[in-house]
Amino acid sequence: MPIYKAPVRDARFIVNEVLDLPALAGKPGFESASADLVDAVIEEAGKFASEVLAPLNASGDAQGCQRNEDGSVSTPEGFIQAHAQFREAGWATLSAPEKFGGQGLPEVLGFAIEEFMSSANQSFAMYPGLTKGAVAALLAKGSPEQQERYVPNMVSGQWLGTMNLTEPQCGTDLGLITTRAEPQSDGSFAITGTKIFISAGEHDLAENIIHLVLAKTPDAPEGTKGISLFVVPKVLVNDDGSLGERNGVSCGSIEHKMGIHANATCVMNYDGAKGWMVGEENKGLAAMFIMMNAARLGVGIQGISQAEVAYQNGVSYAMERRQGRALTGPKEPEEKADPLFVHPDVRRMLMDGKALTEGLRALALWCGLLVDVSEKAEDEKEREHADDLVGLLTPVIKGYGTDKGYAVATDMQQVWGGHGYIVENGMEQFVRDARIAQIYEGANGVQAMDLVGRKLAKNGGRAIQALFAVVDKECEAAGPDERLADIATRLGKANGELKAATMWFMQNAMANPNNAGAGAYPYMHVAGIVAVGLMWLRMAKAATAAMDGGADDPFYEAKLVTARYFAERHMPQAGALRREIETGAEAMMALAPEAFATA
Repeated sequence: MPIYKAPVRDARFIVNEVLDLPALAGKPGFESASADLVDAVIEEAGKFASEVLAPLNASGDAQGCQRNEDGSVSTPEGFIQAHAQFREAGWATLSAPEKFGGQGLPEVLGFAIEEFMSSANQSFAMYPGLTKGAVAALLAKGSPEQQERYVPNMVSGQWLGTMNLTEPQCGTDLGLITTRAEPQSDGSFAITGTKIFISAGEHDLAENIIHLVLAKTPDAPEGTKGISLFVVPKVLVNDDGSLGERNGVSCGSIEHKMGIHANATCVMNYDGAKGWMVGEENKGLAAMFIMMNAARLGVGIQGISQAEVAYQNGVSYAMERRQGRALTGPKEPEEKADPLFVHPDVRRMLMDGKALTEGLRALALWCGLLVDVSEKAEDEKEREHADDLVGLLTPVIKGYGTDKGYAVATDMQQVWGGHGYIVENGMEQFVRDARIAQIYEGANGVQAMDLVGRKLAKNGGRAIQALFAVVDKECEAAGPDERLADIATRLGKANGELKAATMWFMQNAMANPNNAGAGAYPYMHVAGIVAVGLMWLRMAKAATAAMDGGADDPFYEAKLVTARYFAERHMPQAGALRREIETGAEAMMALAPEAFATA
């Protein structure tokens, strides 16, 4: 059976020593973030994920969800009890606003816990994970009455939430939706239509499910300008907060998927269901983007989470499995063969896994802290700077993070060889579960276009210039330390490649927009290399500071070696990707569609 132990030590290192969260304790929004509390929360979350959720991962995958004759959905054995423990322990309330029953702890802490739970059991973590985004949308755009009616029970985990965007004829192009919202005399709307691919659309973990649904009113303009957002509860909520009659929304079927079998991905049928508009009419897409951006960061964390659990199992197997001899001669001559760890190609995969997983974890947690700063900092310029970076980094964490998360999962399956292809060993589940993260909440090609088409030009390029400046400043500051100098030099070069690619877009994308489309994906990866490289420079700096302070711990030495590995093996890839971008779109777009036919 596969193993999982939450990387508590690494999360604490990043939060406390790299991001220095305890230094913010007492400031607005960080009042409760003492070092002792932060450590205790991370430690206990690690135990819950490792001891309660991880044992249900393989069995939940094998059993899956069951749609019953009455349209209800049963989750796998143990999920109801696990969710009850999750709710009773207060994990759902961690970073939610205190006004609605949350603990008001920093978002960065919530990101760390989200990774643990997704590594342990991605399907389970999706049920409460989507609720968080629904709450964010209601708090930003919902009326005070809607917030009071729905949010407290969603924060507590007593009710859960979903987002309903996709329809059979449209995914990315939401302007094509046909779900209708007919106004009623009581101020509500009758919602009619079909939504597909709805994660956690129906289940037995909570007494109510609060759906946020995109639909069009009768006189709405064509395209995305005519989309409105509606809150549609599974069970209607009475004025006194009690549950009333069942609404006209039901699960038509459960999708049969490649992975995440234990999460109910539903076809949802709305048959005149009663709903209420959230925010302004025809402004629903802007409201939904609040939820989507939160979900995209969550999906990026899913990519990291599957890399982590696969990596742990790859390391364990490489330590135990004996095959062949080291190229430099037997390492353990008394044995018939050496362990897999002696082979450089196995080391390559394991070092890639370590460097990418730990680097991406640091990037996600930094972004979590930036979310906190963007919402809570007293200085307006500080909030603006943080918000710019969050917007820029969101498609990078989602796109680059899930691409690399999937790559690590497949590499760890490769470490296992043929045994990695056998279901009972668990490696193929990590690969299957990791794959969806590259697709949903905006496929990674869409993330790349969001980065290049929207985020680069926004506010005159202020966000990308801010990232350039942060990297340049930290490279310069690290230069005098010989332990950091080579990492800083290589990162500076990668940042130069990102600058050059950005300039190339400025000079060539306006004349031919296909140049932007053709280069967007490699550009996203260059941005990912630079962003993760910045994290490794910061982690190396924190490790040297600990060692200079007298810490005699192999953990810190491993950080320095891994930072050097990422600098030597991954940062140079930025140059090749930049040259790929500069080839433009001509050859890519030259063939007529019929030239692709094979018969």
